[in-house]
Amino acid sequence: MRTRFYNARVLTMKDFDIFLGEVWVEDNKIIYVGKVYVGKVKDSSFCFDREIDVQKNLIMPGFINAHTHSGMTFLRSIADDMPLQQWLNEKVFPIETKLSEEDIYYFSKLAILEYLTSGITTNFDMYLNPEAIVKASLDMKYRTVLCGAVNDFCLSVEDVERCFNEYNQENSLISYVLGFSHEYTNSKEKIQQVAALSHKYKAPVYTHLSETEYEVNTCKEKTGRSPVEYLCDLGVYDYGGGAFHCVHMSAHDLDLFKEKHLNIVTNPASNLKLASGIAPIQAMLQRNINVCLGTDGAASNNCLDMFREMFLVTGLAKYKNCDASAVDAYKVLKMATVNGAKALNLNCGVLEAGKLADLIILDLYQPNMQPMNNIAKNIVYSGSKSNVKCTMVNGEILYEDGHFHVGFEIEALYDEVQKRVERLMR
Repeated sequence: MRTRFYNARVLTMKDFDIFLGEVWVEDNKIIYVGKVYVGKVKDSSFCFDREIDVQKNLIMPGFINAHTHSGMTFLRSIADDMPLQQWLNEKVFPIETKLSEEDIYYFSKLAILEYLTSGITTNFDMYLNPEAIVKASLDMKYRTVLCGAVNDFCLSVEDVERCFNEYNQENSLISYVLGFSHEYTNSKEKIQQVAALSHKYKAPVYTHLSETEYEVNTCKEKTGRSPVEYLCDLGVYDYGGGAFHCVHMSAHDLDLFKEKHLNIVTNPASNLKLASGIAPIQAMLQRNINVCLGTDGAASNNCLDMFREMFLVTGLAKYKNCDASAVDAYKVLKMATVNGAKALNLNCGVLEAGKLADLIILDLYQPNMQPMNNIAKNIVYSGSKSNVKCTMVNGEILYEDGHFHVGFEIEALYDEVQKRVERLMR
């Protein structure tokens, strides 16, 4: 399948210059990006299956949602308006015990639909039952990186090792990263076992970390160290990786992240809604830590919207630092694209020949994107899901002009999800 996008404003994310040009896709790779095609003139054997006039709208790399729990869409607006620990222990954990593999499959498909409408072409998904998540992603031809979720209740280190070996070779759309859920949901022995896996495969590890003051203080009382110090001492990060949230990080914690070249995935909307706090993003960037963006799950966010995350990460940083220049829009766009690809070792995040064809088209001719004084900053400060015209994943258009191309009736999925939620709530 060959697709030509022409008459487009192009933002490659190699820099922030925008030019009028073309992007060509063959199968699942980009084969050309430029102002005017400067290669050999097409011969009669080379033709496109589809040529799309972008009408001077913007084509750019798709967003990478670097932390989410797709299967938690069923908890949207059920477990609201309570602090994290109460939210987890009274609402989330008890209901999750009722989930079947089929439930997670359908709930994950609903999340993927929402990702597509927000221009998200990859998600880094940590949830129960990876088999269900993989099936949903492959059925919808969507790119998913799975993260291990070892905990003391259901998922074992053996499960994670099996998935690591299976899903890193099965399909180009699927990959798997070692991980565990939280420091406080795992015994020291379990965490050491994950660290041993990391050493065995020389592989990075991810986990939730320093999300609340309660978590940090409890860890200090138990171990005499911050969660970051504790995990580093256990050898969790000897081969890299990173963490989700990282709201309550000391200067020493951040220095350790810098020293070990770890990645941070910030989740501003979720942390704001749960009153967990505001992450020290400016301090992270000043240390050249690779900061990525994630939505978290629909239970805590409730909207899987990268545009909202982009605005909040810069807006909250400006407030926290009392500095309107903190975390500028260009840095934010990198968090949502380039930085996520770097953290997850993906061949995307920029538009150039040889990269995976994960891209989006944004409508610049809606009022919120006018005037076009600075398109990149418009995306961050005034952009909206309503601007997403087209989402291509792995060379296939899955969402275009309000319509999904995912192989099933959307309303049927909504009905199935509602039926399963009602059963779980009984």
